[in-house]
Amino acid sequence: MNRESILVIDDEEVMRDVMSTLLGEAGYRVTLASDGAEGLALARKGSFDAAIVDVMLPEIGGLEVLEEIKKSDPDLVVLMITAYASVETAIQAIKKGAFDYVTKPFKHEEVLNILRNALNQRRLQDENRDLRLALRDQGRFANIVGKSPRMEQVFSLISQAAPSRSTILVVGESGTGKELVAKAIHSHSNRADKAFIVVNSGSLPHDLLESNLFGHVKGAFTGAVYAKKGLFELADKGTLFFDEIGNIPLETQAKLLRVMQEREFMRLGGTETVKVDVRLVAATNIDLRRAVEDGRFREDLFYRLNVIAVQLPALRQRKEDIPALVAHFVERYARENDKPVRGVTPDGLQTLMDYDWPGNVRELENVIERGVVLTTAAEITRELIPDHVRSAPSFHVPHVSVPPEGINLRDVIASFERRLIESTLETTGGVQKEAARLLGLKPTTLNEMIKRYNILLPRDRDRERRPREAEEPTEKPTPA
Repeated sequence: MNRESILVIDDEEVMRDVMSTLLGEAGYRVTLASDGAEGLALARKGSFDAAIVDVMLPEIGGLEVLEEIKKSDPDLVVLMITAYASVETAIQAIKKGAFDYVTKPFKHEEVLNILRNALNQRRLQDENRDLRLALRDQGRFANIVGKSPRMEQVFSLISQAAPSRSTILVVGESGTGKELVAKAIHSHSNRADKAFIVVNSGSLPHDLLESNLFGHVKGAFTGAVYAKKGLFELADKGTLFFDEIGNIPLETQAKLLRVMQEREFMRLGGTETVKVDVRLVAATNIDLRRAVEDGRFREDLFYRLNVIAVQLPALRQRKEDIPALVAHFVERYARENDKPVRGVTPDGLQTLMDYDWPGNVRELENVIERGVVLTTAAEITRELIPDHVRSAPSFHVPHVSVPPEGINLRDVIASFERRLIESTLETTGGVQKEAARLLGLKPTTLNEMIKRYNILLPRDRDRERRPREAEEPTEKPTPA
């Protein structure tokens, strides 16, 4: 049932009765006015979602009423109705801000459809205004969008930690926006007017990474035909952001630790010490504590980095932020592509809400960009959402009670992962590519997990169950 409030201004009592009955049965709250003066007084006092105004009103005409209503409430949607239609009047009404124009006699369903469309537009305008205000309030955090409690905690921590000199570790899954957080930390620090340099830790070979970080002197290695400053020097007085720091080789980790402790280093092949004042922000999508236990990450470096940790939630953990993120990306890509796209249809948005987004915000952004580019309408429909999002099964993690003696979290997670993979493989008949799609994994990742957990594929289990006749001795008949 709708609960929007509609103001009807018409001088004919019969028409007021008809509109009151029609709108009331449709679930709207209806307020009636018999002339323009009364209607304007009600419009200025009350809070209405829409107004239906007769063009031919005594004393104050309908077009003048429309104009005055729009002055006091520009967002109020107004539907004009008259028995004396003309092209000129229609054009005037639209120019003055009317949503649409209907002539008497009209079909009841026609009026209701136009009113529903008008109210949908009003809701969209209200949502966009609210989102703009929300983004303005948190606009200090650039493109980080979210009003969920988890994100409010992130914003609060950024505000508190950014002005300090402390190293900050940003932890989160791929696609959660770790670099955006690093940029927000930099922009809120007293280094905001200095350089913000990004180190792509996992994309460079060991030797090239050290050369990039510390620079080199001429002749330091084959191909070093000139001296080069490293990223630490370029980031002096600014911020150096290590993206996916867990991928840095152990040898480089030792040199990084020394720079953090001594605030100095030597270029490759050089003998002079270079002093720097650099604020470090690091990001990782892996469990660094586990990496320390496995010997893949230095414990002393971990504690140096983990002074202040900002934990970014996965998108599936803050689904209430999806509508705001959708609006943000629609606006961005509609502007970039010069297309009049306003949003996503209700069933499309519900589909986006139901999906678990293994690729997080980055995956959602890609889906919205695709929708904006492909749509020929004002909204992105459900059909324009990729198949893997639309067909993904809704899934809920079962509740697990922790006994008084406690549990081993890793064992529980491993057991759950194993059972989930086995169940999915059963569903797909052992087809790993399809199972990987359903689980939101790369086929190679799923294959590695199958091997790690020693999971038998359905065909392998069937083969094991089959009697091994070839290996069983066959009893020979006893000669007579």
